[in-house]
Amino acid sequence: MKPTQLYLLNQPEKYRDMLLHIIAVVEHTLPEATLEYKWGIPYFYYKKKPFCYLNASHKRQFVDVGFAKGFQLNGQQQHLIADNGRNTIKSLRYYALDKIDNNILVAVIEEAKTLY
Repeated sequence: MKPTQLYLLNQPEKYRDMLLHIIAVVEHTLPEATLEYKWGIPYFYYKKKPFCYLNASHKRQFVDVGFAKGFQLNGQQQHLIADNGRNTIKSLRYYALDKIDNNILVAVIEEAKTLY
């Protein structure tokens, strides 16, 4: 079994459901992207470059979708989060599956792909 599959299978149901949903949205919106396992988490690559990662934070109880060129994004700023110490990545955070707004997620993916 691939490391990404193991990562997903080992997540509690709440996180696994969110991760699988986000993966489906990314793959549908950006079919050229490849899902790899880098730095201990699933990471999408686009045009052979880091695009966005998925991280289930059990301690803080959310799934983080971090965009590698997040600070270059202009749209959806009210939804993008920049944590302390991150100078290129901004992320979308999800606390529950029913709180994922596909329109916002797709809009961020669409804008991010224009940066490559």
